[in-house]
Amino acid sequence: MILLIIRTAILYFIVVIAMRAMGKRQVGQLQPFELVVILIISEMAAISMQSTGIPITSSIMPIITIVILQVFLSLLNLKSEKARAIICGKPTILIENGRIVEEELRRTRVNINDLLEQMRSKGCFNIADVEYGILETNGTLNILLKSQKRPVQPEDLNINTKYEGLPTTIILDGQVNHGNLSKALLDENWLKEELSKRGINSIKEVLFASLDTTGNLFVQCKDIPGGNK
Repeated sequence: MILLIIRTAILYFIVVIAMRAMGKRQVGQLQPFELVVILIISEMAAISMQSTGIPITSSIMPIITIVILQVFLSLLNLKSEKARAIICGKPTILIENGRIVEEELRRTRVNINDLLEQMRSKGCFNIADVEYGILETNGTLNILLKSQKRPVQPEDLNINTKYEGLPTTIILDGQVNHGNLSKALLDENWLKEELSKRGINSIKEVLFASLDTTGNLFVQCKDIPGGNK
């Protein structure tokens, strides 16, 4: 039993490292060949987990080999457009100028119900509103609405807007992120003063706090209804 636990733990960490080496992707964003790699790795790990009679190296070595091959293919995709087209394929236009491209629909084996479902997931319910509907190589559908159907942007009304960057996390679950606080050229004394102005006596009371690029501090307390300050 102890041997089985140790083998399982080793293989678990090997698989985690392998997945990390393959890059940051959600399952829905994987290319077909990447999904195949994940299935093979999981199967190889399961073989040694289930049978202690099989040497653990019989799973580790194939997993390492597969990861190396996958990284090589990823680099090849990155450097060569021809290789990328062969391995991953090319995006396909399924909707053009408000009309379904039947030939491409048949070629990609996508039925109209699936197409409409993916459109609805993008917040679009009318094919006539779509300028282009493009099926990406990972199977997702991206939509470009016709110009008159797109939401109005400030630029359309000649309205100048201020720059908005990413908010910086200052407190997370009662813990101060000193690195982010230093990057903002602030210190803990300033933070305590700001919390005190909001009637908060301790940093431990704060669930989340962030600082936007205009210097506004957002604070939400723990277990306090309407805790936004």
